[in-house]
Amino acid sequence: MSITVVLFSGCISDNGGADTPEIINNSIGMELVLIPAGEFYMGTDSTPVVAFDDPVHKVTIDEQFYMAESEVTQKQWTAIMGDNPSYFKSDDLPVEQVSWYDAQEFIARLNEMENTDKYRLPTEAEWEYACRAGTSTDFSFSDKATDLDTYGWSDSYGWCAINSNSTTNPVNQKEPNSWGLYDMHGNVWEWVQDNWHDNYEGAPADGTAWEEGKLNSRVGRGGSWMDGPNICKSHFRGSLDANSTSNVLGFRIVKDI
Repeated sequence: MSITVVLFSGCISDNGGADTPEIINNSIGMELVLIPAGEFYMGTDSTPVVAFDDPVHKVTIDEQFYMAESEVTQKQWTAIMGDNPSYFKSDDLPVEQVSWYDAQEFIARLNEMENTDKYRLPTEAEWEYACRAGTSTDFSFSDKATDLDTYGWSDSYGWCAINSNSTTNPVNQKEPNSWGLYDMHGNVWEWVQDNWHDNYEGAPADGTAWEEGKLNSRVGRGGSWMDGPNICKSHFRGSLDANSTSNVLGFRIVKDI
């Protein structure tokens, strides 16, 4: 199945006509990259046995947005929240053991600090769109699980070389996808805004969050350091209790323009 996306280079003109930089930095040292508007096919028709990521459906992202190049680090978390809940501790490791509600509190405080309301979690569609970065393969780089070592931190599950050493690893150490996003495959699961649904029947086609249903069942994306390549694919999705905290669970943020 083909994918159509609108790619840009240089500065991008927003609806107001002003040049929109491709990369911005915020007050706590986050670097965010510009994700272009476009369209893509979300999900897969090839998942065996149980398919939570079908049917494939076309999604249109009408507005460009910024996405953090990495998962929120412990240094960034501590700058906002004043503590560090992580099991594996180091400034450059992704923060983990944070619930969906903890992520929302971080975002609220960051918005307050910067006097804005533009930071938020990505929607599930935005996350997959940004992860794929114009590809239609299982991963943002190819269909080959053996290539995952170059792009992410994962476990082997017995058939592909392990590289995580059973721990989280510093962000931005592997190769980014073609849109400049690091660790979209593995390291820690990433919360998104959406409620969990068992499949995409009735999912929004405009990239907005799907928030009908059980409020405490939310979606995680990307897999983690303890998951095999089959879990770290661009389309794979997990159901998580919004109150869950685990050393495999973190998040990254986006910012509206």
